[in-house]
Amino acid sequence: MSAHTESRFAAEVYGKRLEKAAELTRAAHLDALLITPGPDLRYLIGSRAQSFERLTCLVIPASGQTPSVVIPKMELASLAGSAAGELGLQVLDWTDGVDPYKMVKSALNAGARVAVDDAMPALHLLPIAETLTTLPTSATTVLRELRMSKDASEIDALRRAGQAIDRVHARVGEWLRPGRTEAEVAADIAAAIVEEGHTEAAFVIVGSGPNGADPHHAVSDRVIETGDVVVVDIGGPVEPGYYSDSTRTYALGEPDPEIAERIAVLERAQAAAVAAVRPGVTAESVDAAARNVLTEAGFGDNFFHRTGHGIGLSVHEEPYIVAGNDIVLAPGMAFSIEPGIYFRGEWGARIEDIVVVTEDACESMNNRPHGLTVL
Repeated sequence: MSAHTESRFAAEVYGKRLEKAAELTRAAHLDALLITPGPDLRYLIGSRAQSFERLTCLVIPASGQTPSVVIPKMELASLAGSAAGELGLQVLDWTDGVDPYKMVKSALNAGARVAVDDAMPALHLLPIAETLTTLPTSATTVLRELRMSKDASEIDALRRAGQAIDRVHARVGEWLRPGRTEAEVAADIAAAIVEEGHTEAAFVIVGSGPNGADPHHAVSDRVIETGDVVVVDIGGPVEPGYYSDSTRTYALGEPDPEIAERIAVLERAQAAAVAAVRPGVTAESVDAAARNVLTEAGFGDNFFHRTGHGIGLSVHEEPYIVAGNDIVLAPGMAFSIEPGIYFRGEWGARIEDIVVVTEDACESMNNRPHGLTVL
């Protein structure tokens, strides 16, 4: 199996992540992390286990013990593709009739202070809490620090995802034509997303004409017309689960000069935000770089969402590029830069790249032309 199709990284990658998780747990004055199926479990051991009414839980002690996995015997196959075996994790399997929450408690020291991931369902959180002497807290702070800074393997996956979605955008002219519905165009794009190397099309937005003024419009049966401005926002995961997310704006025929001028301003705003990215600056300063360009041009009220979001094993994760977020950017952080302008009932436009912070600036994962593409 090639490196481009493997479902997880090498075991040593996950070993280092578990060591770092334990280190950060100690620093947070906690005794253990409890992780149920979801992106955090996939990040830590490469497991794609799903969450069911039967508990699966990774227990990561802060020190002195080997991490363990409490898992139903009937779900053991879900660990086969993970790094659990190679890492020597203790597997505590259970059968119906056994209390798995007591098994979690048995893997902890008495009076342990624990934190749980934010994907843990109440179905499991409440019974776990009942077994502990101290109420669990959120592991978000620990896990956020772990997942925000991507290592070389993750950046390579994001790079491959960006290249794959760029190839799809390069083909949009094959399908985006007057007389077709948004849904028809979206179906062709979704198929191409898979053809170009993604495991699935996670989302496809085709917002034509007035529908483009809704940032989270998906698709509809609206028939695309000559003269329409069309927002195409698409993405999906490549193995081992890292997402692409890229938006470009298209026009069916030469647009009105005023529209072209406004989108040129948007292009400058997006470029200004990308240019502002470097280690040591805050997330909110990158947001301001895009917002200032649009505000000065009179379009501040037409840009009403954040400039970007982190990306990795989740489409949306930390860090968020938004006013009020004073987190300092550091090498390895990956996020979108996607300002947009929206004119209700008329049209909208958005330009989006994924960037990764480098030692002195950033690297873009997307390299398609940024200006309005006329078809």
